[in-house]
Amino acid sequence: METMQETIRPPVNEKVQEPVISIRHLYKSFGANKVLEDFNLELMKGENVAVLGKSGSGKSVLIKCIIGLLKQDSGEISVLGQNVAELDHDELDRIRVKVGFLFQSNALYDSMTVRENLEFPMRRHWIKMSPDESDERVMETLKNVGLAHTGDMMPVELSGGMRKRIALARTLILNPDIMLYDEPTTGLDPITGREISKLMVEVGEKYNTSSLIISHDMNCIRATADRIVMLVDGKCYADGTYEELKKNNDPKVKQFFE
Repeated sequence: METMQETIRPPVNEKVQEPVISIRHLYKSFGANKVLEDFNLELMKGENVAVLGKSGSGKSVLIKCIIGLLKQDSGEISVLGQNVAELDHDELDRIRVKVGFLFQSNALYDSMTVRENLEFPMRRHWIKMSPDESDERVMETLKNVGLAHTGDMMPVELSGGMRKRIALARTLILNPDIMLYDEPTTGLDPITGREISKLMVEVGEKYNTSSLIISHDMNCIRATADRIVMLVDGKCYADGTYEELKKNNDPKVKQFFE
């Protein structure tokens, strides 16, 4: 049986210092509800960072601000060197091609086969490929998530873990530079959750992506994250490796490791 010690991610290469996401003094509120207050974060190239926080702490708001689905009240979000708030609709679409987003719900199209689900983002973003090239990319991506045999299946025929893998494959089909994971193991049994966590690490290394992982699953975070940022009271309350934060005696930090 796999031990938790075996799933701990190795430290990120300390020589890598190129940020792919930079968030500075981010504020976002909804009326009187202050969700993000002076939140700061940097995701370096090749790094996997987990954002940990309670339900309702602002994790999903943060990820929506990063991809421009929500506009911040103030502060700056830079993605791949571009200020998100300054981008127009077409520029946002172009940056989103480089940022993969794995939805918590998977968001597969039930009326499409697995193959058609993977082909859809390529058609939507007008990626020019011959039918043979498209088929080759689909099959290669399915192989990379361990589901090469599922191309002609419908989502309803797949297990929860398989649907998560297909959703990941659909995101990877565009070869993104950054992956955003929204609660990637929610609703999965512990064994499948470990498999998805392992796959996240494998595809990150294969596709050379940087990842921001929104999760409250401590097993997933320990297995995938080089660094953890704790979102408490709208701020980056603590920042460190799993082992560093586990030793922290601050009650607001310690509660997540008990």
